[in-house]
Amino acid sequence: MEYLFIPLIVMLAPVLIVFIVLRYRYRQAQERYRTLLQLADKGVELPAQLLLESQGAGDERRRGLVLIGGGLGLMAMFLTLPGQLDNGLGISHLWGIGLLPLMTGLGYLASWWLNGRGDVRG
Repeated sequence: MEYLFIPLIVMLAPVLIVFIVLRYRYRQAQERYRTLLQLADKGVELPAQLLLESQGAGDERRRGLVLIGGGLGLMAMFLTLPGQLDNGLGISHLWGIGLLPLMTGLGYLASWWLNGRGDVRG
């Protein structure tokens, strides 16, 4: 039974982190809406910018760069790890797992770049 404890914690940690972040964002949104309702009840005219969800201009760029860095890090980690799998292949053959975050990050960067070009012309 003891041998299941550490892998269970390792597998549940990312789920717990995502849960905490989502709960924090949910509470933040609830407080924002509560404040907007209080202002509306007082008769204050709300500007359109307050009603829109705030999205930072560099969010896609930041996400893309983080994912690219994570993908490259995964690839480097698997390429440098010693050891072998049960079928005799080295762990270094798993480097392709890093391609998923790498390509996703490149997609975010492409989206950021294309959206920025549309803003300049429009």
